[in-house]
Amino acid sequence: MATERSISPEARSILGARISRRSVLAGAGGLGAVGLLSACGGGGETAAENSVRWGNWPLYLDFDDASKTYPTLVKFSESTGIDAQYFEDYNDNDEFFGKVQAQLKLGEDIGYDVVTPTDWMAARWMRLGYSQKFDLANIPNAGNILDSLKSPSYDPMRESTLTWQGIMSGFGWNTEKNPKGIRTLDELFAPQNKGKIVVLTEMRDTIGVILLGQGVDITTVTEDQFMNAVDFMAQKIADGWIRGVKGNEYAEDLTSGDATAVIGWSGDMFILSSENEGKFDFAIPESGGTISGDNLMIPSTASPTGKANGEKLINYYYDPAVAAEVAAYVNYVCPVKGAQAEMEKIAPELATSEYIFPTEKTASRLHVFRSLTPAEETTWAEAFQQAQGN
Repeated sequence: MATERSISPEARSILGARISRRSVLAGAGGLGAVGLLSACGGGGETAAENSVRWGNWPLYLDFDDASKTYPTLVKFSESTGIDAQYFEDYNDNDEFFGKVQAQLKLGEDIGYDVVTPTDWMAARWMRLGYSQKFDLANIPNAGNILDSLKSPSYDPMRESTLTWQGIMSGFGWNTEKNPKGIRTLDELFAPQNKGKIVVLTEMRDTIGVILLGQGVDITTVTEDQFMNAVDFMAQKIADGWIRGVKGNEYAEDLTSGDATAVIGWSGDMFILSSENEGKFDFAIPESGGTISGDNLMIPSTASPTGKANGEKLINYYYDPAVAAEVAAYVNYVCPVKGAQAEMEKIAPELATSEYIFPTEKTASRLHVFRSLTPAEETTWAEAFQQAQGN
């Protein structure tokens, strides 16, 4: 995907805000410093009558550096009278779940009325009874979800989840060290990248990309095929090729020069390229990449008022104009119909971005990792952790 292109002043302003914010977060120590810019970590106190508490991932909502506010969230509060409390408390799905699992099990307030787990983790929350079904009367914009996202296996009627953003995984690289780019596993593990490769803590993304590179269909992957890919990763770690398995922090390794190639996420790589004048690039592998989604969900512990306010928040973000404003900032796959037309009005160049609005050709090269049984989830996750030396 080409990242070298002329960007309009409107789009550059949007990108500049995120770039500035990334720098502040990195300089202040990352996720723990987010309290300087928004709400403190760990969720909020018991929800007030007129409030909603949302836990999300870092750099995943439009942010204005001058006012240190989230413009769309401010407009939501102004239009509804609901005080929106926003917490950038996600770094890893398992880590976040581990923080709230005991309270969920006891039915105690977890400090959030809306959470944002990735597909497979959303499936776990639903399976364990830790989510609530939507009152769709509060979410009339739910019908704006893209047709391709309407019926996931874990929530075929979309009764408890709606996609926040779609996530494409593939290869990211330093263009100075990899001038020809990276589109195969062999090119990822080229001599110039030895000891400077980082892969993701998200098992389905890292192992999914490896499996696809090995010619395996991840929609039907067997345990033997999965374990073979895990062994491949473990050997690359043991032999000194892979320097780390990380969450969102991998972007810092690229900018510092500690990493020259990654299995990473498209949105992050777009921003890195934009803020570094093309020093970084991203591509879906020739063998295909993975696609998944982070989901807006109401936890089982949300109060009736918190649930209703959470549904109003979700409905607001499924307005195409609002979705376009968010997508222009985060640069992940937008799940909302009509947002592309709205993007034409605020940042025309981004309306043709494959990162935000993939064409059918691009979408055909993206694959969803199959759903796992609870037993598989445990066994496969343990193998993935052991491969990392954990």
